[in-house]
Amino acid sequence: MSVDFELGESSRRNSSSSVSSVRGRESDERIVQNAIIQTIGFFGGNLPDYQRAEVMMFIMGKVPVYGTPCHTLDTVKIGHQGTKRIQTMLLSSLIMVTSGFKSKSMSAALPPPFLDPLFSISLMEDSELRQLVLEILHNIIDRHDNRAKLRGIRVIPNVAALKIKREKISKQDVAFMKKHGQQLYRHVYLGCKEEDNVHKNFELLYTTLAILTIELANEEVVIDLIRLSIAVQEMALNNEENMPMSIRCGIMALVAAYLNFLSQMIANPPFCQHVSKVIELRNMDAPHLLPEHIFRDKCPLPESLDKHDRQLYFQTADMAECLAGPGYNVERLSIPYIPQVTGTMHPALILTPFIKSVQM
Repeated sequence: MSVDFELGESSRRNSSSSVSSVRGRESDERIVQNAIIQTIGFFGGNLPDYQRAEVMMFIMGKVPVYGTPCHTLDTVKIGHQGTKRIQTMLLSSLIMVTSGFKSKSMSAALPPPFLDPLFSISLMEDSELRQLVLEILHNIIDRHDNRAKLRGIRVIPNVAALKIKREKISKQDVAFMKKHGQQLYRHVYLGCKEEDNVHKNFELLYTTLAILTIELANEEVVIDLIRLSIAVQEMALNNEENMPMSIRCGIMALVAAYLNFLSQMIANPPFCQHVSKVIELRNMDAPHLLPEHIFRDKCPLPESLDKHDRQLYFQTADMAECLAGPGYNVERLSIPYIPQVTGTMHPALILTPFIKSVQM
């Protein structure tokens, strides 16, 4: 009702009402909406985890996806702008409710009826909504409060100095990654190439990869994350989708920052050396491929990326050689990563987002 009223007043700006009074009422509606979000957050945040999970499910079931059926909202009536306002508010409410949520297992925190629609929203062509989805994921996955230490996408010289808190991955979480890992990887892969990505999108994508590494990465997941990183690098190099140069360089910077973090987290000296060498060469010859440069205002962009200049990019063969030995199945590194839908997500989600209505 509040959004409908706000949009209705906005469309009547040229009526007899003065512009200042209309803006005043719009501002009042935003205050009401923010109060609702805060109230939902405080209410949900004071519940036991099992009840908080029910509230999360309930809110998720109310989030409309534009162009698809929604049982609780007439999206045709309020249009695209109104739908986005509702989506933003409900996702902001979810951020409030999930803040401080500590689930012992990921399967309990991210069941398919919650995970599937959340990833559906992540496919939407709106950078702000994608940011909100990533922040919700961070709230749920980051069980040891490491995000503050990871803030800002950058090449960290000494990851050990951050004093990252972590535990050995549990059997339940290993099973979760076997079942849903591909959905998480696909979310990151598709999220990287959106043309409206801004600095914050890349920052949140970097944090997502780092938190996955800390919380859910055993040897098998580490290999998958490297394959994903190489695939994202190749996507930017080959540029089959004609992405803007700023996005391509942003992707390269994301991969550099993440592989630098990963190599130090798994404490593999040869791997660290390979990553450091590529970063050092970029500092000298291609600073636009590093986060410290590309995300600054007015960073000079190249006309093209020379994919034949192998020293500037991370090489699968070199990393496989670094990881050869006990623990890592390096043969899987040679298998190119291809985004795929697994688990209970419906194949139609590849093209058409779909929302399940969850009844309380």
